Formats: sequence, C-alpha cells, structure tokens
Amino acid sequence: MEVERKNVSRGSSRMFGGRPLLRPLITFAAILLTISCTQIQKPEPEPFFARSIPPKAQEFRWSNGRLPKSFDPALAAAPPETDVVRALYEGLTETDPSTLKEVPGVAESWAASDDLKTWTFKLRKDAKWSNGKAVTANDFVRAWKRLAKLGGKAAHRNLLSNIVGVPKAGTQTEAAEPVDGRSDANRATAGSPLQRLGQLPVNSNTAPPAAPPNSNSAVPGQLGAPLDTESFGVVAEDELTLKVSLVLPDKEFPRLVANPIFRPIFNNGEEFIGKDLDPNIVTNGPFRLTKVDETGLVLEPSPTYWNREAVKLERVKIVAMESPEQALAAYRAGELDAITNADLSPLVLKLLSPYDDFRKMTHSALNFYEVNTAKAPFSDRRVRQALSNAIERDRLTEAEMDGATRPALGFLPYSSGETPILTQDKDKARELLDQAGFPDGEGFPVIKLVVNRNDTQQRVARSVAKMWKQNLNLETEIVVKEMAEVEKARTDGDFDLVRRGAVFPTSDQAASLMAIFEPKPPAELPKAVTGAQPSPGAGPPELPGQNPEPGGKAALPIGPTEPMILTEQDAVYELRAVPLYFPTSFALVKPYVDGFETNSLDAITLANVAIDSNWRPQSAGQ
Repeated sequence: MEVERKNVSRGSSRMFGGRPLLRPLITFAAILLTISCTQIQKPEPEPFFARSIPPKAQEFRWSNGRLPKSFDPALAAAPPETDVVRALYEGLTETDPSTLKEVPGVAESWAASDDLKTWTFKLRKDAKWSNGKAVTANDFVRAWKRLAKLGGKAAHRNLLSNIVGVPKAGTQTEAAEPVDGRSDANRATAGSPLQRLGQLPVNSNTAPPAAPPNSNSAVPGQLGAPLDTESFGVVAEDELTLKVSLVLPDKEFPRLVANPIFRPIFNNGEEFIGKDLDPNIVTNGPFRLTKVDETGLVLEPSPTYWNREAVKLERVKIVAMESPEQALAAYRAGELDAITNADLSPLVLKLLSPYDDFRKMTHSALNFYEVNTAKAPFSDRRVRQALSNAIERDRLTEAEMDGATRPALGFLPYSSGETPILTQDKDKARELLDQAGFPDGEGFPVIKLVVNRNDTQQRVARSVAKMWKQNLNLETEIVVKEMAEVEKARTDGDFDLVRRGAVFPTSDQAASLMAIFEPKPPAELPKAVTGAQPSPGAGPPELPGQNPEPGGKAALPIGPTEPMILTEQDAVYELRAVPLYFPTSFALVKPYVDGFETNSLDAITLANVAIDSNWRPQSAGQ
C-alpha cells in the first residue's frame, strides 16, 4: 500500500509539473487508500455513545428529567421525585436494585404473625435525622396517618388500602388523555415515548396526584375520608417497635413499604406546603440537600446517616434538563454520567441501541384486556384462555410497537422472568373453543372490544382482532371511545373486553395484582379470609393447556362467582384479564459508574454508586 501511494504522488507531480497541485492530489490519494482499506476490513464501531473519561473525584452527575416539584415522600409518584426521595429519606425497608427484594433500612428486622396479617418491625438504634435526633416508630405512625388523610392527593394511595383503618378510596379519577394521545401518567413527563407508543397504561389504577404536588391545597387532614385514628392499624409499641395490622394477609408486605411514599417525615408535612423547594429540610437518608436552584440539586453524604461509611460518593449533582436533546448533548460532551427518564424518540432509541452504555429495561407496568366475566360466553374460563392463547404477542410487539415493548407472558414483569407462565398455542386455543361449544367459532357472538382513542392502541386492537379471526374464526367489533367513556363502559359492563393498564410501584405481588383485579370493599369479604392454605385438592380443577397449574391453592372467594386474586398463579388460572405487553424504559450510563442499577421499578439507590476513576476502555482484541 505504501509503495503504491508514493508512485501516485510522484506520477502526479511530474504530470502536472508544479507543487500547487501536489498536496490536493496526495490528499485525494489518501482518501482512495482509506476507501480501499475499508473495503478490506470494516472498522470496529465505537462501543460507547459518548467518550468516557472517568472523573478523578467521587462526583456523580445525573440527569433524571426536570427539576423535582416536591421533596414530599407522600407525593412521590414517579421520577424525578422518587429518585430524590430515595436518596434523602430511608424507609423501614429498601428495594435491592438488582433483585427487587426488600433489604433492611431503618428497620433492622421484621416478623409476621402466622396469618400474615400482623407485621412487627424492629428499628435500629443508630438511625438518626439529619439534625441528629433519633428516628422513632412514632415518626412512621405520624407520616402514615398523614398519608392516609391526604386521600386522593397522595401518590399511589391504593398501596395503603390493605392497612386496617384506612378509608377505602372512592372511584378514582383516571388520568385524562389529551386529544394527541399524550399523558402525564408516567414519570410525570408529558409526551413520554411510553405514552406516544401506547405503552403507558393511561387508565391505570395508580394515577398521579390530581394537583401540583406543592399546591397549598395539600394540607394534611383536609382531603380524603376521615381517618379513624382509634382503629388505624399502625401503632408504635415503643420507640423502636412498629406494629402494622392488615385486612388481608400479605407475605410480601416488607417489599410494599420500601415504596417512597412510606418514608417517614420529621414534622407534620407543613414544611412541604406552598413553599419553594427547601434545601434545609430535615431528612434521614444517606444524602442531604446542600443546594437547590433552577439548574438542579446538589446532594452530599449525610454525616448522621447510620451507614455513612458505606456511601462512596462525595457529591451528587442532579442536573435539571428541559429537553432530551439537551441531556443527550451534555452526556455526549462528558458533562453527565447518566441519563434516565428522558423523552427519547423511537428513532433515537434505535440509533442508541448498539452502544454498550445504552440500557433497556422492562417497565413495571402492564397493558391488558379486562374480560367481562359476567357475560356469556366470556364467563367460561375455556373461552378466556382460548382468546389469550390465540394472541401472538411476539408478533404484536414487533409489528405494532416497533420492538419497544416486551411480550407479557405473565401478569407481573418482575416475577415472570424469562420463563413464560402463559401459553401461546393456536391449536390449543381452537381445542378449548371447541370444548366450550364453539367449533371453528361457529355460534360465537361478535366480540365487543372497547379501547381508548390512541392510535397505537387502535392498531394493537386491529392486530389482535385479526389474530382472533385467523386463529379462531371469531369476529370483533372495535369500539373506540374517549377515556371517560371507556371508564363508563367498564363501570356499566358495556363491553366484552376493554383495554386497561396498571402501573406497579412496588414488587409486592398482592398489591400489584390488586391494581389489576380491584378487590371488593373489606366489609364484603368473608370471615374465611385468613390466609390459611386450603386442604389438598381444594383448588380448581385442571384446565387443559394451562401452564402452570395453581398447585392446589384456591383463590380467596369475594363474591358469589369471582375469587379474589392475590397470586400470579391464581391470575393465570382465572384469566379475568388477558395480558398483552410490558412497557420498556431506557437509560444511558457511563461505563466507569459502578452500582447504578436500573430496573423495572425505577428503584435507583445512590448509596450504592461509586466512580471508578481507574477505568479505561479495553483496547482492540481484548
């Protein structure tokens, strides 16, 4: 190659007889040489989206959206508020970001009664507030009473519904969906890619706060039904012992209370009302606020935190970004170490997907079709399973969701894992429909499928209807309504199947399933609900094509015909809802950042994060 380049240069010089043309010709020859060598061996692509040079200091720079609206744990519905609350406050338990299981926080241990309806938490003696005062069980009682009194103003208020004495919430006002199909219901970011793609459950049971979180109207005790403090099931038995009484048994209750809303607060909440973001608030978490302005927040390790020595970072800068383009430019320029909660377009996501610092996670939410089991023939479990088995979810998510979702072969994204627990089998679907009395779909009524006015959801509905026609020879009428009309049709029972969604802010299985299968009021529950295992064989009979079987555990009856769903196995067996897909979320994280674990719950723990200042990219061939 080198000899050939020299010949070109000398020949060009003699041919044109002068120096002025020599340099351009050499440059042109170099370009030809590059092209020829490229044809021989294609260069390796850059492994990372941005140049990655680790900082020498333990300083972490993170963009997780715009400036938080509040530091109030009770109002922390989604990032960026939940991210900040997790850093500033510590709950009884915390969520392990890798496993999503509960780990000790302020509570160093806990135990349950035999019926799983009474939980006792033992608090650690060295847990302190940032002002040096001890964290006590009474701090949790006061915070949880306030949370219950906030009623509809609190984030994820249904998470409290299983605590004795908490008033049952009335009919929720669903998040309104504007005419362009966008909503604030996920991550508090209007027009998020999850919403535009129709991934977001716009009529979720866990709607965000109905008014701005720092509104003057959020006065403790003003909203919601009156709280009966005498019967309230959260009691401080002593300074370091907290006892919680539940209506229904919950074997995973410690996972539930890891949610940010259950964090304690030092006062009665007045410090959050009608004020600007205050860097001087008293907190009990691994970090404390040192600066708040329009550019973002600065956090530093709290010197009073009981596990201060385990915190590696010296400073966290949470940088507020007005647009995803601004965040990407800053990350590319080396001004940020991580980006989460960004409204990235589908095209940008495709361009980022090959890079090693790009992360894609299943989001803790489910889009599904609720089945009207009060109407024949949908009251027949075999029909419900036939409809579910006939849906080719992989094809659905690739064709209609552009590969930006994960097929739902179970009800819960964090428990289903890689092993499907729902079957997809067209032959079995036809067999089940035949057993139900509708061979090749003969005599089956036209299915009334109600969906909200969202372009993606309408495409999904058409695709599902086509599968039902091809695989089962069933006809479907797709009825498109505004969000308020969808909810009215659901309340009135004017549907065969209706599109719904649920967001799961916790990995507590029972609480998550209650978001899908709304429980009856406690007064309607039978006295037999004790959490005890039924006798062997008490479960429902085996259903062909079901995988796996309920294992002999019967769902808890709550009415004349329908059982209450408290386990995913029960949900799969009953199939009162047909799962479709799980949304996905995305992040960019520099390779020198250790311990920044992204997950389906957006449960990011800054106390685990550190900067590897010695990190270097691997050389080619390593």
